[in-house]
Amino acid sequence: MTVVRGLREALVLFVIALVVVAVAAGIWVAVAGGDFVTRFGIALVVVGALLGVTGDLTLSRIGMLDARTTFGLGPEQETGGGGRVLTGVGIFLFVGLPLIVVGVMLVA
Repeated sequence: MTVVRGLREALVLFVIALVVVAVAAGIWVAVAGGDFVTRFGIALVVVGALLGVTGDLTLSRIGMLDARTTFGLGPEQETGGGGRVLTGVGIFLFVGLPLIVVGVMLVA
């Protein structure tokens, strides 16, 4: 059941990313002109790379690392709160990487 929930979560995130990127590419084309498909592909690659890097809370935890080491605490561990099933690796593999692949196929 956890696998199905994770894949469903990945599908929802993928569809939301596609819709947001399509709107952003539409605004980009309306403002600057050009081809929608090329701009959509470029935006997909950018958003996919951003999701791959920031898919979990690692970057936000880096800021607290010095304070935690001052008090002798280790780095924060990721907990699956809020009904989230996918970890950062899952978000990269099932959301970020497919967005990048689709974006590269549209640009090429």
